[in-house]
Amino acid sequence: MPESLDARKRKILQAIVEEYIETAEPVSSGSLVKNNDLRCSSATIRNEMADLEKSGFLEQPHTSSGRVPSEKGYRYYVDELLREDDLSRREMELIKQRLETKVNELEDLTRIATTTLSEITHYTTIAIGPNVNKHTIIDIKFVLLGTRVLMAVILTDSGIIRESIIKFDEDISQEQVSDLTVIFKNKLVGKPLEKLEGPIEEYIMAEMKTGINIIQKIINEINKIIEESNRVYLEGTNKVVDMPEFKKVDIAKDFLNVLDAKDLVADILNAGVASDINVYIGSESDKEELKNFSIVTFNHILEDKDIGTIGIIGPKRMDYSKVISVMKYISKKINEDFKKGKF
Repeated sequence: MPESLDARKRKILQAIVEEYIETAEPVSSGSLVKNNDLRCSSATIRNEMADLEKSGFLEQPHTSSGRVPSEKGYRYYVDELLREDDLSRREMELIKQRLETKVNELEDLTRIATTTLSEITHYTTIAIGPNVNKHTIIDIKFVLLGTRVLMAVILTDSGIIRESIIKFDEDISQEQVSDLTVIFKNKLVGKPLEKLEGPIEEYIMAEMKTGINIIQKIINEINKIIEESNRVYLEGTNKVVDMPEFKKVDIAKDFLNVLDAKDLVADILNAGVASDINVYIGSESDKEELKNFSIVTFNHILEDKDIGTIGIIGPKRMDYSKVISVMKYISKKINEDFKKGKF
């Protein structure tokens, strides 16, 4: 349960968070009186700000007379005060236009949404492709590209395609490829796309005369296809350079290190609750590398199928209202278009 604040403190905290997000400057009582309809004196606002600071919602940087939100203040704002309709008509039209792009795979929607989010919010967006392990295989093909080169293609029920080029140290014939296709189809079609384990390998070995090296190579490559399903996409990595927080060399360096750490990014994006928007503010992520940043993530599910997870990373002074409004509108439009059969 969030700590209770009376109506006036709530209004003052909301005004401080939103002004600080906009200006990146500590907020003073005089500024609040001038720019907000708070209907109380500067002295009263100062007292309320002092109380909010004592309660841990605000911090006073250096000797400035102004205050800035603490992590606790941002959390209260996100949970209790945030407005989720922070979208202009132009932005809504832009989202509609972007989502009308023809897609060959549902996975493409994740990339389109990632680009659109970055374009509207001006933050760096990170996304990983869907976790396809639970998607059902509906077809698997092997195509001989040369005497020692084979292409494996896997298609799932959600329209996701995975393919790999496999090179061998010995010749393989078209007859062997045909046998491989039949046997792999018999064993894998209709099953979840999960990592191939020993029993499947043993079954295939027993069913055909193809050399063990060829079989093992194919199984290893199919495993790689599955393991690489968490593809990471980045958009707008240059958008942070003008933000005041990133003028500090150590923060800018930490940010770039986070973007380079693909496993860390995937862990954060996979940590949230499916189909919910998840907000991690500074130290809430339990990752030391993210203590100066906030991340907002969303895992999109269409008819029980994962189509990918999107995250926005930026300073703790993130415009949460804008980010969450854009995420929710994109999610709404994707679901509407999916029901209309547009993809």
